[in-house]
Amino acid sequence: MTVDAHKETLEFKAEVSQVLDLVIRSLYSNKEIFLRELISNASDAAEKLRFESLTDEQLLEDDPNLRVRVLVDKDAGTVTVSDNGIGISRQEMIDTIGSIASSGTRQFADALKAAQGAAEQGEAEQGQAAGEELIGQFGVGFYSSFIVADQVTVVSRRAGLTAEHGVRWQSDGHGSYTLENVEKPGRGTDVILHLREEEQEFLEPWRLRTIISKFSDHLAMPVEMVKEDFGGDEDEEKKDKDAEPEFEQVNRGTALWMRNKAEISDDDYKAFYKHISHDFDEPLTWAHNRVEGTNEYTALLYIPKRAPWDMWDRDQKHGVKLYVRRVFIMDEADKLMPHWLRFVKGVVDSDDLPLNVSREILQHNRKIDTIRGANTKRILSLLEGMAKDDPEKYQAFWNEFGRVLKEGPAEDYGNRERIGGLLRFATTHNDNDDQTVSLDAYIERMKEGQKDIYYITADSPAAARHSPHLEVFRKKGVEVLLLSDRVDEWLVTNLHEYKGKHLQSVTKGKLDLGDLADKEEQEKTEQAEKEHEDLLKRLKDSLGERVEAVRVSTRLVDSPACIVVGEHDMSANLARVLKAVGQEAPSMKPTLEVNLDHPLVRRLEAESDQGRFDDLGMIVLDQAILAEGGQLDDPSAFVGRLNKLMLNMFMSGA
Repeated sequence: MTVDAHKETLEFKAEVSQVLDLVIRSLYSNKEIFLRELISNASDAAEKLRFESLTDEQLLEDDPNLRVRVLVDKDAGTVTVSDNGIGISRQEMIDTIGSIASSGTRQFADALKAAQGAAEQGEAEQGQAAGEELIGQFGVGFYSSFIVADQVTVVSRRAGLTAEHGVRWQSDGHGSYTLENVEKPGRGTDVILHLREEEQEFLEPWRLRTIISKFSDHLAMPVEMVKEDFGGDEDEEKKDKDAEPEFEQVNRGTALWMRNKAEISDDDYKAFYKHISHDFDEPLTWAHNRVEGTNEYTALLYIPKRAPWDMWDRDQKHGVKLYVRRVFIMDEADKLMPHWLRFVKGVVDSDDLPLNVSREILQHNRKIDTIRGANTKRILSLLEGMAKDDPEKYQAFWNEFGRVLKEGPAEDYGNRERIGGLLRFATTHNDNDDQTVSLDAYIERMKEGQKDIYYITADSPAAARHSPHLEVFRKKGVEVLLLSDRVDEWLVTNLHEYKGKHLQSVTKGKLDLGDLADKEEQEKTEQAEKEHEDLLKRLKDSLGERVEAVRVSTRLVDSPACIVVGEHDMSANLARVLKAVGQEAPSMKPTLEVNLDHPLVRRLEAESDQGRFDDLGMIVLDQAILAEGGQLDDPSAFVGRLNKLMLNMFMSGA
């Protein structure tokens, strides 16, 4: 049959050439990674065909035994990684191989440059590790081929298409690639590496076998090579050169998660993690469990060392793969883990689910609900053990995934208390925002008579730490949690208490320190409100509808004023967060609290000229709003009043 070649030369998208150069330089000292990545991709392709063939047996054609093969041609100087999996169509070639990390190429390039910069400044090990991790995260493992090859050819045919729909992709990695239709009798993909002159070591079968045993022994998919004949020269001469080569399996080929844990080394677990996650870094920790009874399944779950680059992407996928009786069913089975644990990678293999299970079936399946609940508790136990036994390691985890964990109390009511125990916060008792404490540690050092856990939310660590609302707490030595992540507002809205201690915002309602309050101070405040009633009324009348009320503050020590909202109102910070993401926020009038001991407030009280009183009152309110991190409705009016006040002071010689 004649094939319309339809050959064309296409440019790589975005900054692919630059990225390829960075990939090669980043991984050059660990070149054998190329084979691990290509075998991993080939294995995935075969698994995907196995799944699709469950509903369409014709996809298997006359070749039902799925496998990956690694072939060497010393005369041609090539290594080929071949699979009989799902294959790739022409358009898929353009969409995937013709484009690196299409949703984040620039980010990837910038991040790799930073990793290279670290290496060039003497931090070679850190730079290499960062580069490897990024390559795994951005899904460009195929391009590691160019570490050892000066030309790469990919020949593929999608299962279900006829032989004339084969397609050949070829590139030297320098800016462009060619694409043409070819005839390919068998389905699947052949990746042919034309090795550089200096990489001839990879033409030795024993070298490739060693790499396969090292990186791919755990794969359930058979990885085959031509069986080596160690006979003499006479046997070699007797061989029929036209005979089909005999292949033998090189890897163990047993699903790692189904093996006895006692037989699996840490290196095996780490290698398997790199396969399923395409992460070049090792996992932080893992849990491997076999559950028997009414719902039988095996779960192997990993916690990565570093957050994936797309963790906050709306379209980010979960990392848990679903198998049913060792048959691969789907990637990103998002019902196997809750969304707030979306960073967890791993495998769940069920003995009870049907092989034709779909995402729709998973939505309403009690067995899946049971598995998800058990997986959640398993990860919580893993994290609790890490936090107790290795606080430094847990801190590293928290730095990467803490913001995601804070989503837990809102999404998982049943585990809210356990999640609360894993949270970490900066506080007023630590000078460094990177020094964090648990709620348990906070409770242990609460002041005698303190009933609540106090916190403040703000849009930055500095704004939280320097808020005027903290002045009385510093004076009394009472610790306050400093919350400055956007997710913190959602957290405290759903985590109302922890171990019987109420979480209380220091910016809401009339401050009630309970037994921490000084009775003399309380009496003094009550007396001051009566003595300065005229000032409070005059200031409220001047500010009008801008404020709900004006009252004497028990919060302030050094600042002239602050604003607060009602106990059950939305915080000013949450209102700003909602507006920043384009959502409506309810209009709220704050209460202005004034510090009667501050010179500016005393000056305000003594002002007889109503115009100057109004200007000074507005300045006091606007300053309180700015100190809270808010934005003024009319900044130019504030500047005008401030300039006017300063000019009057200069002219009067004050």
